Amino acid sequence: MDCIFCKMIKNEVDCFKVWENENFLAFLDRMPINPGHILLIPKKHQEEIFDLEDSLYIEIFQIAKKISKPLKLVTKAKRVGIAVEGLGVPHVHIHLVPIYNGNELNPERAKKATEDELKQMQKNISESLEFI
Repeated sequence: MDCIFCKMIKNEVDCFKVWENENFLAFLDRMPINPGHILLIPKKHQEEIFDLEDSLYIEIFQIAKKISKPLKLVTKAKRVGIAVEGLGVPHVHIHLVPIYNGNELNPERAKKATEDELKQMQKNISESLEFI
């Protein structure tokens, strides 16, 4: 299988991981809509979110909720937006995007982040997620 997310899970491809447990991995999007944009994925490969087994479906949204609070604090966002579309990479993923104004969840707003920007954000978010 040539899934970039599966390769990240297996540590074959680097990512800016901010959190993980036995079932899920959260990492920074390299093309964030806004700084702090996180992708949350299940470690079990599945292409569509509605095909996840019920326990994983429930857990992914519980984790998204837990991650959103520290993400909002670290980025000083007004809200954390959530998007599930899954067309760019055929592996379930939830976008958690710090937002400050309306209409910011538009993926056409995404722009490449520098390695330094990602490393600093990774440090800030990872430290705030240590206890979830």
